[in-house]
Amino acid sequence: MQTLSGEHIAAWIESAAEVMEREKMFLTELDAPIGDSDHGTNMARGFAAVRARLGGLDRGDVGAILREVGMTLLSTVGGASGPLYGTLFRDAGQRAAGAAALDLAALAGCLEAGLDGVKRRGKASPGDKTMVDALGPAVDALKAALSAPGAADGPLGDALGRAAEAARAGAEATVPLVARKGRASYLGERSAGHQDPGATSCWLLLRSLAATAGA
Repeated sequence: MQTLSGEHIAAWIESAAEVMEREKMFLTELDAPIGDSDHGTNMARGFAAVRARLGGLDRGDVGAILREVGMTLLSTVGGASGPLYGTLFRDAGQRAAGAAALDLAALAGCLEAGLDGVKRRGKASPGDKTMVDALGPAVDALKAALSAPGAADGPLGDALGRAAEAARAGAEATVPLVARKGRASYLGERSAGHQDPGATSCWLLLRSLAATAGA
């Protein structure tokens, strides 16, 4: 697979909804020591709502699908995650406006636009112990893949697999960090020693995308 069509994006969201439901207890357990113990249930609820909206969306406009995902997450996911994930998908969708499909360059641009939006919305930087610590390395991996010889002709799933692996490593690297943003930041030094749930759900989301592209 060298491009992602609207059908592929819809399949990704279907997969992500299943993953968030399956992993909601894991995410909530991560959230319990440093948050409000609701990240998993919030993400599962939001993606279930998105899944319910997919049938009425035009598969010919990738940007419109991503924007609708963002708006639905914004209105259904509680806590800080709703605005952040909503911004991620909304800004990615704005970058993809009118596109029937995304190649590697377009997808990297969309995710980078989403990352920039998340940074602005959450006023977060790398190392703050947030989803940026997973999303940023993933975007960097996609950009590195894009600059590799023959990238334009290579399987999209390979590049996304490397991006998902970078996101996993980024999420795991949040364990020793002291949170500087969000609910976890109220704990100060006590936030160290725990993996950030938002970075982890971001990794799960990108892993679902890689699996969809590699199918």
